[in-house]
Amino acid sequence: MTDHAAASVPAANTPAATSADWAAAARAKLAGNGAELAARFDRNEDIDTLLRDRARAVDAIVREAWSQCIADDAKLALFAVGGYGRGELYPQSDIDLLVLAEPDAQAAQHDALARFFALLWDAGLQTGHAVRSADECTGAARDDITVLTAVMEARPLVADEHDLRALLHAIDTRHAWPAREYFIAKREEQRVRHARFGNTADNLEPNLKEGPGGLRDIQTLRWMALRVLGQRDAQGMIALGQLGADEYATLERERRALARLRYGLHLVANRREERLRFDHQKALAARLGHVDADGNLAVEQMMQGFYRSAAIVLRINDRLLQRFEEQLEGEVAPESIDDTFELRRGYLAARAHEWPDGDTGAVFALFATWAANPRIRGLHSQTARALAEALPTICAYTDASPALRKQFIALLRGPQAVETVARMARLGVLARWLPAFAQVSGRMQFDLFHVFTVDQHTLAVLRNIAGFASGTPDERFSIAHEVYPRLRKPELLLLAGLFHDIAKGRGGDHAELGAVDAHEFGVAHGLSEADTELVAWLVRKHLLMSVTAQKQDISDPDVIQAFAREVADRERLDLLFLLTCADIAGTSPKLWNAWKDRLMADLHTATRLALRRGLEHPVAAADRIAESRATVQDMLHSFAIDADEASRLFAQMPDETFLRARPDQIAWQATVVRGSQPGGMRVSARTLNAPGAARVGALEVFVLSPDRDGLFAAIVATLDRAGLAIMQARLFDGPDGRVFDTFEVLPAEGQRMIAAEEVERRLSAALATHDLDTIKPVKRNQPRHLRHFRIAPQIGFSDTADGRRTLVSLVCTDRPGLLADVTQVFRAQRLRVHDARIATFGARAEDVFQLTDERDNALDEARRDALRAALLAQFDGDAR
Repeated sequence: MTDHAAASVPAANTPAATSADWAAAARAKLAGNGAELAARFDRNEDIDTLLRDRARAVDAIVREAWSQCIADDAKLALFAVGGYGRGELYPQSDIDLLVLAEPDAQAAQHDALARFFALLWDAGLQTGHAVRSADECTGAARDDITVLTAVMEARPLVADEHDLRALLHAIDTRHAWPAREYFIAKREEQRVRHARFGNTADNLEPNLKEGPGGLRDIQTLRWMALRVLGQRDAQGMIALGQLGADEYATLERERRALARLRYGLHLVANRREERLRFDHQKALAARLGHVDADGNLAVEQMMQGFYRSAAIVLRINDRLLQRFEEQLEGEVAPESIDDTFELRRGYLAARAHEWPDGDTGAVFALFATWAANPRIRGLHSQTARALAEALPTICAYTDASPALRKQFIALLRGPQAVETVARMARLGVLARWLPAFAQVSGRMQFDLFHVFTVDQHTLAVLRNIAGFASGTPDERFSIAHEVYPRLRKPELLLLAGLFHDIAKGRGGDHAELGAVDAHEFGVAHGLSEADTELVAWLVRKHLLMSVTAQKQDISDPDVIQAFAREVADRERLDLLFLLTCADIAGTSPKLWNAWKDRLMADLHTATRLALRRGLEHPVAAADRIAESRATVQDMLHSFAIDADEASRLFAQMPDETFLRARPDQIAWQATVVRGSQPGGMRVSARTLNAPGAARVGALEVFVLSPDRDGLFAAIVATLDRAGLAIMQARLFDGPDGRVFDTFEVLPAEGQRMIAAEEVERRLSAALATHDLDTIKPVKRNQPRHLRHFRIAPQIGFSDTADGRRTLVSLVCTDRPGLLADVTQVFRAQRLRVHDARIATFGARAEDVFQLTDERDNALDEARRDALRAALLAQFDGDAR
């Protein structure tokens, strides 16, 4: 057996250094090659050259090792397979080898092959290998499509053309995986793989190789072309009309961009790493030459490039899969829709070959036809390609005629409006019509709060709005399906959703800048002055309701009155409420929960009542208390509690409860008081009373207990040990020396909700402890990802309006057990907690506490300084 490329390799019987010496020299040679290639990478040398040169360096080592172990006359052939077979080798990639040999040769060379593979490992090459005969290759390929795919990439290392033909014959479509079966299997494999990543490339830590739009998708297209069309290169596909020259150029451009990211990732991670983790993002962005700019971090620039590349790969992937399917299934007579469009195999296609011929109106007509025919499977690949080629001819709305602008607004008012916008975004049309959207396409924010790119978040918000419009209640939202039908013009809500984040990354207040964009858009598209101002107001104020509900006390009539004055009327309230719910739920799957649903619903209800009453007639505290007492008294009738008994129960409860709490909450707490011993302790827990609460496992926990120092810290520590995260705490002092403490809790990340009865049992047992200071929170390791999003602690002090308590505001990096540790600091400082509002935004905790000293006085300067120092010491410990 001969190999023209191995002429310089020493013969097996040539005197040579020991295997250990050879392996050490090989390791040094590979390390030197890696360092040289890394330097060339940093000089921005062509990525394909780097990949090829790495493969060549490894080829030389592999061939040398072969000559050290295998005799020239051995009846063996050696092939590189998989990615190594393609000649693409990344710095930390392993290599896959196949030895082709008949059974007798395998037996004769068993020990020599063992030495060969061991020598490669000693040289530092992580090697996957197989030794098979031609028949065994056929059997393995039949059994495992992955084996077949790897062998399809076979490249001779120590083999001749006869060996290569024998190998390829062994895996021919006549013997294993005919073209149609191979295509169906690989398409399903891709579907499953995409689902594993949530069917989106827009993950915060995307997988460059396996994720949607990653390198594996490009490789899959290559494998399908090889198996279905018998074409090993793009030129053959172009000649067959299966791939356009423009598509090939685009796909190659994005492949090189992704390959460069992957190569750089291997360098900064210094190990085989395919996931672009937070640990490596900043270092990789710097290595690639990105520099922080105003409102646009280097890491965000790099990630935007990735997301855009992945989106383009997915577009072309969809087209080619459809063409492969057509190649295998054959032609089917088209079904006419109208004079312009038809269905081909269920896909929407333009009849005219020259469509759209530079006509933006024809493009909008395509989307209108698509929306009007729900049975359409998608866009036909040839029409999708024509649309992609026509993108540069699509004008921005600022340059468009009134007729085109009218067409666009008609799409927003027509059927499947949200799906139409999503299609236009996915296919690149929306970014042409609305240039501001192009700027946020693929734009990520380097934090844990926004888990999607801005464009994908926007589409998620619009999909939530579509859910409100469907008429089918969504268990996540308790009243949204009731509010939506009252909207005068639903398209105004869609426009607000489209523009609410469109100015992200411009270096200013994105709400204010987005409002300007929305106003200009409304004027240009012929919206009335009132409607234009309404959309602009929604964009400008899209964070108002969320901030009010999560950072202020919405049980305070003054807070409601101020919010109602800002909103001013019922239409704005309904629109802002729906936009807020859709926005929060579209920011992160973990962000929306039953507590936030009820919080927003409560704020909506309270504001609606304030608007109905009239802003000139705010409710006085005394009137609010009297009204609550009357409402709760009626509710207690269902518990067989008459008016006299209700009055006796109310006398044992804090007046502030009737001012701050919801009637259903007060009634529940009254029944707990009824079942307790005078001056005794009792714990009760229940599911939050909002639809969807049981699904997400939210609980309301009520602790009725004689007051004593350390009580709040003990409760928080016990809930923390139970795997529960506190969303809100409300602490009231009762007239009989007992405290009325209410906590709204959810399972902490990675935990599951325990039953209400179990919460009651654990808290009751803990609070029966004589020495509450023995109850400590669990010590936990900080999650890996939080290390990259550290926030400098901010601690602020102010007094309440009456001067009796001190408000302590705390902004810091969130982590499991944070609140429990903070309360331990309060306890160590001998401070009392009277109220707590807990808000978390990704990795950012923003909490507010009402504190006094042990004599129930506001904190003086000395106590404030001591508390600040103790908290900073706690956070300094977190950082280490």
